Order: sequence, then C-alpha cells, then structure tokens
Amino acid sequence: MTRVGGRWRVTRPWPPQLRPFVHSYAGYWEAAATPYRVRLVPTGRAVVVINLGEPFTQVRRLGDGPSPDGLVTGSLVAGLEDGPRVCDHPGGQEAIRLELTPLGAYRLFALPMSELTNRVVGLCDVLGPGAGVLTEQLADTADWGARFDLLDIALSARIGRGPDPAPEVSHAWQLLSRAGGAIPVGRIAAEVGWSQGHLIRRFTEQVGLTPKMSARVLRFHRAARLLTREGVNLTEVTEACGFYDQAHLNREFRALAETTPGRMAAARVAEGALAL
Repeated sequence: MTRVGGRWRVTRPWPPQLRPFVHSYAGYWEAAATPYRVRLVPTGRAVVVINLGEPFTQVRRLGDGPSPDGLVTGSLVAGLEDGPRVCDHPGGQEAIRLELTPLGAYRLFALPMSELTNRVVGLCDVLGPGAGVLTEQLADTADWGARFDLLDIALSARIGRGPDPAPEVSHAWQLLSRAGGAIPVGRIAAEVGWSQGHLIRRFTEQVGLTPKMSARVLRFHRAARLLTREGVNLTEVTEACGFYDQAHLNREFRALAETTPGRMAAARVAEGALAL
C-alpha cells in the first residue's frame, strides 16, 4: 500500500495463470475528495477501470470537444491508443484499475481489439451484465484482499474460456515488446512466416494497432519510462530507444502525447497518467 499524491494505491501479486495476460492491477481510493484532471498517454496496453465510488465525469481524446464517446460513466474499458486522452474526475475516487496486455485483452473481451482502438466504452458493453454483478460484489466487500480474490476468480474464468490469439500474432507481439519497438515489420513478418500484408491484417485485428504503430507506441513508452530515471539525458534516451536524433524523439512525443520529453520527465508519469 502506497500513497500516490492525494490517493492511496494498494496491489498484490496476481496469480500465475493471469501473469501472461495482466500487466498490473491496483486499487485506488482518496483520503479526501479532490477533483483532478490527468492526461493518459499511449502505453501499448488495454485498461479496465472498475468504479466502486465516484466515476470519471469525462474521458475524451485530447483536442476533441464534448461528445457521447467522452461521457462514459461507471466502469469502463479503454482499448489501445495512438494518442493522448484527458480524464476528469470530480473527487471521491474508489476504483480498481487493470492494465492488460493486448492479447490478454483479446482473450478477456472475446472480440477483435480493433473494435476498441482509440475508444472508451462501458464495461458491461464489453463483458455483459456479469460485469455489473462483479462490480456490486466488489463494492460490497470492504477488504482489499477479498476484493482481489473475487477479481482473480472472475478474470481467470473469463480468460480461460476466451479465444486464443494466433501463435504468429503472439510471436510478433513478443518480438516487438522485447525490442521496445525497435524492429522492422518486414523482419517480424519473415520470422513468423507470413506476408507483411497478412501480418498487418491479423495483428491489427487481435492487438488493436498496426505493427508499425505498435512499434512507435512501445518505443515512445520505453523512452517515457527511461526519462523518469535520475540523471538520464535526452541523448542517452534517443540512442537507447532507436530514435534517429533528438528532433525525431521530440516529434514522436508531440504526435503521441502532445507534450515534450522535458515536460514528461518533470511530471514523472505514473501508469500512463500525466497530471494536468
């Protein structure tokens, strides 16, 4: 259990059967109700937020005006993103937030991840009415250990009967992830034994982003993570992540997060959220 700004965060190791699919999960609650706004930047992961208290008042793509897509209330699902999103919360948050690998989300949601790309939808719209029952059970359970027990059981059951991604797509994602996005799509296609066109179609369906965009997001996410280290400089990050030069690094941060590497480093981004 740790304090993150005005909120408390609690987590624990999740069971082995979930580790290939779940990147992280944590519970949050506020000691005092304080409104806040954050910018979410691309991470290469899908997100589930199970709201047990006050929901977000708005979740929208940065630069978009108010729209029905930005007015999702209650618990929600966010697919993979290729740009930033702004979230407004009125305060009084109590929630569980899960980060899923793309192929873990594919198994959990049992639908093409391309249908959720750059979208935020209600949890019940994806998982059905059973998600509402689980949310009520979690809200009625005060102990965080017991809450996580319920969550583990529900996730394991749903993922266990979910669709298997194509082995070639799984291998392609592993190659991209291990390289931090610094690997050509042609090389990936050759290694999995598919044409580039077939790889792009199947990969996009099951991951949600094209291989090329996934590579950009993973490289950006790695750079953002390196920038949180004490004493690191932009030259080191540029070289480590495979950017051509610092101008290329700056362009990618503008394109994917609408910010600069310096501002992101100063903000100390946590779990894809940049405080505004």
